[in-house]
Amino acid sequence: MVLDFNSPYVFPRHFDRLFQEFFKSSFGNERKMAYPPINLSEDDKIIYVRSEIPGVDIADIELTLHDKSLVIKGERKAAAGKYLRQERPAGAFQRVVTLNVPVDRDKVGASMTDGVLTVTLPKAEESLPKKISIGVE
Repeated sequence: MVLDFNSPYVFPRHFDRLFQEFFKSSFGNERKMAYPPINLSEDDKIIYVRSEIPGVDIADIELTLHDKSLVIKGERKAAAGKYLRQERPAGAFQRVVTLNVPVDRDKVGASMTDGVLTVTLPKAEESLPKKISIGVE
């Protein structure tokens, strides 16, 4: 014999769940749809920002380095024609990457290969770890 301890009147619980799903904030989903997608990595001396921007001309991309952020701005031009389906976004885009360490602005570099933009941001000398010797008294 199976005993069911669930309430026979579960409608309010289902209604509450439906209500929460309907009004839930979309802020959590914004990161999934951010364009262009980026990979952010670092080693001891350099921060690497790699961004997939296929089909965008280098002349249509603008990189700006601020105090604590890198801004990737550009525009993907739509090809002329009548679309039956369009899954690749077209139009202006902007992505802001927040940096957690100071950067040596004079050594920043950027390159684009096969639609992947790579920005190298060398860490400033004052932000690098420094070994301290211990004196004996």
